[in-house]
Amino acid sequence: MKSDWLRSREVQLALILVLLVGIVGARAPVFLTTKSVDSLLTDSAILVMMALAQMLVILTRGIDLSVAANLALCGMAVALIGQKAPGVPVGLLVVIAMTLGAALGALNGALVGLLRLPPIVVTLGSMSVFRGMIFVLSGGAWVSSHQMTPQFIAFPLDRLFGLTHLVWLAIAGALIAWFVTRNTRFGRELYAIGNHPVSAGYVGVPVRRRLLAVYAISGMVAGLCGYLWVARYAVAFTEIAYGFELSVIAACVIGGVRIAGGVGSVAGTVLGALFLGVISNALPVVQVSPFWQSAITGTVIVVAVVFNAREGRRAGKQILPLQLRADEGP
Repeated sequence: MKSDWLRSREVQLALILVLLVGIVGARAPVFLTTKSVDSLLTDSAILVMMALAQMLVILTRGIDLSVAANLALCGMAVALIGQKAPGVPVGLLVVIAMTLGAALGALNGALVGLLRLPPIVVTLGSMSVFRGMIFVLSGGAWVSSHQMTPQFIAFPLDRLFGLTHLVWLAIAGALIAWFVTRNTRFGRELYAIGNHPVSAGYVGVPVRRRLLAVYAISGMVAGLCGYLWVARYAVAFTEIAYGFELSVIAACVIGGVRIAGGVGSVAGTVLGALFLGVISNALPVVQVSPFWQSAITGTVIVVAVVFNAREGRRAGKQILPLQLRADEGP
C-alpha cells in the first residue's frame, strides 16, 4: 500500500522531471540558477495554458488542431489594432483577443457538437482557414516592436511578487482547470462524455452543449495566448506559432491524457508541458543541436502513447470481470 503512490502517472512524471533537471544541472550548473528556472517557467507558461485547454477537449474524445492557428490569428488581430489605434487599453485588447478566439473555437464546437462532424477533420480544416485569414488581415506584412506601444509589450513580462505575469496566468489557469475538473458538474460530465458519449446522453448530459463549450474555451485560451505570444516576443507575423499545436498535444499525451478520451489530470498535463519546456531549454545549455529537439520530443510522445495504451488495457482487464459479474446477476 505504501508504494501505491509510486504507480501514479503524475508522481512518476514528476520524478522523471526532477531526474532530468538534475542530469542537465550536473552537466551545466547554470541550468539550476534562479535566472534559468525563471526563464524556464516563463517560456513554458503559454504551453501550460494551451495544454490545459486542449486537455478538456481531448477528455471528450475530441482534438483541436487549430489552436496554434487561432493563437496566431488573434495575436495578429490585436497587434494590428494596437498599431492602428495605439490608444486602445491593453485590457481591452486582451478582451478582444479572447472574444475572437472563443468565437473561432465555438465555430469548431458547433461543427463537432451540433453537426457531429469528426473533430480531427473539422479542426484541420479550420486550421488552414485561420492561417489563410492571417494573410488576409495583414497582407503578409509584419508588425514589429517599434510599431507596438510599450504598454502592449510590457504586460506579459511585468512582475508580481517576483514572477512574471505569464507565470501567474499559467498558475491561475491550472487552479481553475483543477477546480472545474474536480469540483463541478461540468468537469465530471466531460469525463463521462469521453468514457461513453452515448451513455452520457442517456443519463442527461447535454453532450452537444458541452462539446460547444470546450471548443469555445480552447479558442478563448488560444486568443489570450495570441496576445501574450505577440507581446512576449514583440513581433507579429504570418507564421506565428507554426506547428505549436503539436507541442500542445504532446504535453497532454506525455501528461497521461488518453487520446481516446475520459482520462487525464491537470497535474499530469502541467508536468507534461514542463517536461517539454525543460527539453527545449536544456538542449542549448548542454550544447545539443536544436534539430534534435523534434526527434527527442517525438520519441517521448511515442513512449508516452505506449504507456497510455498499456495502462488502458490494464484498466480494461480490471473492469471486465466486474462487468461480467454484474451482467450475470445474483
